[in-house]
Amino acid sequence: MQATLKRTLGLWSIVMLGLGYMAPMALFDTFGIVSGSTDGHVPVAYAIALVAMLFTAFSYGRMVKVFPSAGSAYTYTQKTMNPHLGFLVGWSSLLDYLLLPMVNALLSQIYLSAIFPEVPPWIWVVAFVLIITCANIWSLTSIAKFNTLLVLYQVLIVVIFIILAVRELMNGEGYGSVLASGPLYNSDMRISSLVIGATVLCFSFLGFDAVTTYSEETPNPSSTIPKAIFLTALIGGLLFIIGSYFAQALFPDVTSFNDPDAASPEIALYVGGKIFQLFFLAASLASTVASGLSSHASVSRLLYVMGRDNVLPSKLFGYVHPRLRTPVLNIIIVGLLAMTAVFFNLETASSFISFGALIAFTFVNLSVIVHYAWRKKMYSTVTGFFSHIVIPTIGAVFVFILWFNLERNSFMLGLSWAALGIIYLLFVTKGFRVRPGNIQFEEAGESPRIDVQAK
Repeated sequence: MQATLKRTLGLWSIVMLGLGYMAPMALFDTFGIVSGSTDGHVPVAYAIALVAMLFTAFSYGRMVKVFPSAGSAYTYTQKTMNPHLGFLVGWSSLLDYLLLPMVNALLSQIYLSAIFPEVPPWIWVVAFVLIITCANIWSLTSIAKFNTLLVLYQVLIVVIFIILAVRELMNGEGYGSVLASGPLYNSDMRISSLVIGATVLCFSFLGFDAVTTYSEETPNPSSTIPKAIFLTALIGGLLFIIGSYFAQALFPDVTSFNDPDAASPEIALYVGGKIFQLFFLAASLASTVASGLSSHASVSRLLYVMGRDNVLPSKLFGYVHPRLRTPVLNIIIVGLLAMTAVFFNLETASSFISFGALIAFTFVNLSVIVHYAWRKKMYSTVTGFFSHIVIPTIGAVFVFILWFNLERNSFMLGLSWAALGIIYLLFVTKGFRVRPGNIQFEEAGESPRIDVQAK
């Protein structure tokens, strides 16, 4: 009997994996950039981004109830629309999933090289990837526990920052008040600036969607995963909003920073001195490790489902180690790809990521409409109409706004990757004459222990 993934993850383990993927400390990395673009209203931009992402999070929750498989957007599109289209969505999503481990390796290199400048930078990339890969091979349960510690450490640093910021505000710094209205509203606020800022910040929420890839490693996915998706987006969003409020109250004008695009070290130094800055930078490194662990685990599960469905070679990508119950070969492949970070810089690697995420978000919202409203006709009640037409449509509109503001290089690189996927699909389907992997449309890839009836 072929080995399957081990069902050991509970609700909060999955939420912590999602928060680790999102990296709470990222709010300080983007603060200077977004504060400039929103004229000093970062928390409002985060609130807009949170609302936008919660609509798509709702759509993910609806789809995982009926298709609780580890394949996420790939599975939903494959089963509600078309297997060929599902493959292309999965292929495009791979762009996001495959490159995030590389981005985390590059970030770790940047942090550690700043602390140990005498060490060759490539050593940090190799060491980081080896540690992340070995941890993923061993056990996802162990990763979830360690990831929880890393996330809690980041939350602790955010809380300490808030306490220190309150002290400075009470001493008359910044707006000079803990309950200042300036970060939230003034008469000169421009909706267009807030939307542009929210567009940038939406990508801080990448990770709430990744928890769907753990569906086959939780005992009751149709109940647990929707809750985990919502809680990951909500908790992460609230951390971003609260943390950015106090940062904005303390730093109303980004011109006070020497480098607004990389303001986080200056923020830490200002509020807590050298000692706090050291712990702050350690939390930034912890966020990179946590995101590295989570993203590595997620992409290996997506590859596993695509291999199990025979759209990728099943003997390689569909393999699960019989004792460890992890997709070992996929984990090693992702590790090898992450190693190529030694040949790239952060800007190049990061420019690929947004395209894949937006493809996934778009088709998850569309999948809800196609499955529930078109196929199941579940729109005759007020609840059904809002759940299966209004909410996913609003989610799709928000995603369209993100598409409109997507950086040109990211769009062009994403299209190039999608073109490679089309060429591969033409080959394996003999010009679209057969389904990829000869998938059985209604049953492909589901564990016999999963209930796939619509809720």
